[in-house]
Amino acid sequence: MRGLDGKNVLVTGGGSGIGQAIAVRFASYGANVAINYLRDPQEAADTEEQVHACVRRVRQHGVRDVLVQGDVSREDDAVRMVGAAAEQLGGLDVLVNNAGIQISRPSHELSSADFDKVLAVNLRGAFLCAREAIRRFLEAGTPGVVINVTSVHQRIPKPDYLGYSVSKGGMRNLTTTLALEYAASGIRVNAIGPGATITPINRAWVDDPVKKEQVEAHIPIPRAGTADEMAGIACFLASDDAAYITGQTLYVDG
Repeated sequence: MRGLDGKNVLVTGGGSGIGQAIAVRFASYGANVAINYLRDPQEAADTEEQVHACVRRVRQHGVRDVLVQGDVSREDDAVRMVGAAAEQLGGLDVLVNNAGIQISRPSHELSSADFDKVLAVNLRGAFLCAREAIRRFLEAGTPGVVINVTSVHQRIPKPDYLGYSVSKGGMRNLTTTLALEYAASGIRVNAIGPGATITPINRAWVDDPVKKEQVEAHIPIPRAGTADEMAGIACFLASDDAAYITGQTLYVDG
């Protein structure tokens, strides 16, 4: 994909699922990747192995990958993590805000602490990392890309997941506001809105034939998406092929 070779990319929540697939796909196009993990380096070790295997497979020379620890919801962590990624990779060109959590509970039983926790990771974390990345783009005087991994639930309410839906709706506004604010500086901000996607976190319904049918019955293309399909869109939005796209959410939902 045009314009990705040699780019420096930070993927938050890159230890598994969609984040892992995004990191590996960027590496396959010759990008250097910084893989964020929360607590245990082992969380990201499998991604690092896949990145290395992918690099060997496509025979890309000079591609680097680093692991950067940090809780995106904590300001000090976000500042340090973005800084470490840029320092170790030799700059930063693309930020993928992928880290996210969800808590399932009827809204009348949802504690304020759980509501705040989801918003802190999904929305506050995306803001903090985007702010730090944009600061670096502006200081360097170079174009940059921010990609927010949101959800179809930024528009479609998800009962029993109030914090998640609200956080993703906020990410939609974060995307459009930042896109408008920094377009003239050559900084593009877009979002991916995944639909039902097969990842380790949702194996419960994937492996349950009844639940799987319930999910897929609502999808015109009658199957769930894969993490790799989401990764392909992330790379497209970061590439030169999407140079005239900003402020958009591309729904990848079948």
